Amino acid sequence: PSLAMVVAVKLSADAFMVCLTHALSTEEEEVMGLLIGEVDDESSCACITAVSLLRRSDKRKDRVEISPEQLAMGAQEAEHLAAVSKRPVRVLGWYHSHPHITVWPSHVDVRTQALYQVMDSGFFGLIFSCFNHDAQNFGHIHLTCFQSVARETAEGQEIHEAIELPVHICRTPSISQPCLDALSKLPRILFEEEREAFQEAEGKDSDLLTQIHNGSVFSKSLSRFMEIVCGPMMQAIEAMLEQNARKIKQLKAEKRRLEEALS
Repeated sequence: PSLAMVVAVKLSADAFMVCLTHALSTEEEEVMGLLIGEVDDESSCACITAVSLLRRSDKRKDRVEISPEQLAMGAQEAEHLAAVSKRPVRVLGWYHSHPHITVWPSHVDVRTQALYQVMDSGFFGLIFSCFNHDAQNFGHIHLTCFQSVARETAEGQEIHEAIELPVHICRTPSISQPCLDALSKLPRILFEEEREAFQEAEGKDSDLLTQIHNGSVFSKSLSRFMEIVCGPMMQAIEAMLEQNARKIKQLKAEKRRLEEALS
């Protein structure tokens, strides 16, 4: 596949929904994932149609890291999607969230992006800035797409800077199966992250009161996931089912009308 630089990014609405749902799942730490799609060779535009959610091995408020193992797993997932869809899809970029901070890439983000572009010059990053409020206490969500470029300073040192790429969200008639599969994995990923943190805390020598506290925090986290992730997700899926049922009913009525017109 071509590894040329991309000039713009088209993000399908269902892939955008998966990324945003992941970003809104926690306002304490950053989350991350991989973007899967294909590049239009004529326009040099990257079209993202699927997302691979990544589990965080290290929760930090100000940064995320993708391990080589996670990149390899993402590549395998893209190969599977390519075989199923018979399209030349691959991992084209990554995304992560900026809870409570600006959408612009940090120096760590720019340096990380530069490392990815060593492997693929067309690799790009998306940042979702969320949980920010204005003076009227209205919430805002911002999205940016960026790559890293090298520049030499007057002192002869090479530094990397972020350049912004145009990103367009493209309407989709329904949620695709790959995006639905990714969305269904989110509760399991969040649960495994919390369970790992709980088991790590339990493994330390601690008194009874600390153990009770750790168990309470774990239970509170699971309840929060049910409230802000699982509940709304189920409501959204039920709404889509109702919409599909109405659409099927309309199509059946249209079919009967056409059959009567032809008879």
